[in-house]
Amino acid sequence: MILTLVVFGIAVVLWVCTPLDDTFVALAAVVALLLFGVLPASSLALLGGSTTWLLIAAFVLACGVTASGLPARLASGLVSRARSVRGLMHASAFALLITAFFVPSTSGRAALALPIFVALRGHLQPRVARALGVLFPSVILLTAVATLVGAGAHLITNSLLVGATGQGIGFGQWLLLGLPLAVVSAHVTAEVVLWLFTTRGDRSAPLAALDDRTLPLERVAGRTIVRAPKALAALTRPERTALAIVLTVSTAWLTEPWHHLPPEVVALTGAIAITAPRLGTTTLNQAFKEIPWSLLLFMAATTMLGTALVDSGAATLLAGLISPAHLLPTVIAVSLCAHLVIQSRSARSSVLIPIVIPLALAAGMNPAALAFASTAAAGFCHTFTSSAKPVALFADAYRPKDLLRLSAVLAPVTGLLVLGCAALLWPHLGLPLK
Repeated sequence: MILTLVVFGIAVVLWVCTPLDDTFVALAAVVALLLFGVLPASSLALLGGSTTWLLIAAFVLACGVTASGLPARLASGLVSRARSVRGLMHASAFALLITAFFVPSTSGRAALALPIFVALRGHLQPRVARALGVLFPSVILLTAVATLVGAGAHLITNSLLVGATGQGIGFGQWLLLGLPLAVVSAHVTAEVVLWLFTTRGDRSAPLAALDDRTLPLERVAGRTIVRAPKALAALTRPERTALAIVLTVSTAWLTEPWHHLPPEVVALTGAIAITAPRLGTTTLNQAFKEIPWSLLLFMAATTMLGTALVDSGAATLLAGLISPAHLLPTVIAVSLCAHLVIQSRSARSSVLIPIVIPLALAAGMNPAALAFASTAAAGFCHTFTSSAKPVALFADAYRPKDLLRLSAVLAPVTGLLVLGCAALLWPHLGLPLK
């Protein structure tokens, strides 16, 4: 009671006597009460479910981290060390994988990577530049599986699993399951792109040294990007702040079984820290401008539709039309092809997961295993320019037929990787098929 009065009193004083943003003060007060256990995490449902709050906080964190210049420094620093075309492709793939831990949106990661690609293109011959233009969105889409907040579809899958079975996949377990697949997918994609779009001479040719100072551009496609300093230079204060907050938030997510703080509370705490006056790297108002509110509303609506499919029994009815024999390969194949019909990644999960869960239960299989495999496979959406926003952002870098060539090879490769992980790797990491 006394703690509540103290927090409320401080909030009133800050509202009346300081120029601090009113929303920032209110959220900081709520976070304090959540951290001290005065308010239960379920109270966030008054303004949306935990998934919505987790994404809002993650986008605020991403805005602060991007504003610091840290992701651009890491990406350009890795890429600038390449000395051959093959080295450039693999360095780019690894750099794009790293961005999955800083920006919880494939579209946001594509926007972050676009100026780096534009700067690189000027140093490359046209054939190699086109290959790099195909590689960037492909790796961005396939490596989102590395983290729970890598795509809204992951949170939808998790929410539907919790609603149907009472148990989801935590941040730490998702990282353990998804990161190996993301790493292998990134580098396999690099090799596939090299094989399809470059010659043997291109792949082995030395690459002129790239200067960090050319990466990235100040403004591309209407989006302001902070110029990254030399990769070997000391981290700036904003970069140190962003790195410390991201590491703290990630550690808290990974150690949830010990401290029991819900992920959305941890994310909100990090969002408050990175937007705090003098400490943070951006403001709350600026961060709110970067949040894709329409995506959040769409995700909330599709989650409700998916829940309705499960609760009404409609998903069970549809599941009864599918034979449980060869269930895992069928789920993966359908998930791979779903982008041809449903362009939104979130919508694909909202349609597929409510059907996959009762199918798994009817076949005596682990619904979480099949749902994770489906979500991982549904991350493949490379066939057409309209299949995904990252692919569309790089549309000037390639020809439409390039995507068809890539899809013809990468789709079955991705399916085999997911199938192999589901059958051989994930059971040893705590996600058995049965």
